[in-house]
Amino acid sequence: MNITDVRVRKITKEGKMKAVVSITLENEFVVHDIKVIEGEKGLFIAMPSKKANDGEYRDIAHPINSDTREKIQSMILAAYEKAVEEAGEETVE
Repeated sequence: MNITDVRVRKITKEGKMKAVVSITLENEFVVHDIKVIEGEKGLFIAMPSKKANDGEYRDIAHPINSDTREKIQSMILAAYEKAVEEAGEETVE
């Protein structure tokens, strides 16, 4: 599985969510609404989710192993940092 496109929409208002991202897999399948979040240990991604009847949020789509999650997160965070640099902003460590 190859990620063939990453589109970053930066969030301008203050808060922990820094961007919303869409990725394209193999030029054939798109996953929207992946969030870039600023956490205590740095940036991470949150997969698209919806609120269940019990009030908990459940992922709609997500990788099923840690290697795939790391691959997706690395590509998204690299694209986010590039977008920030192009805008002349500072990145979050």
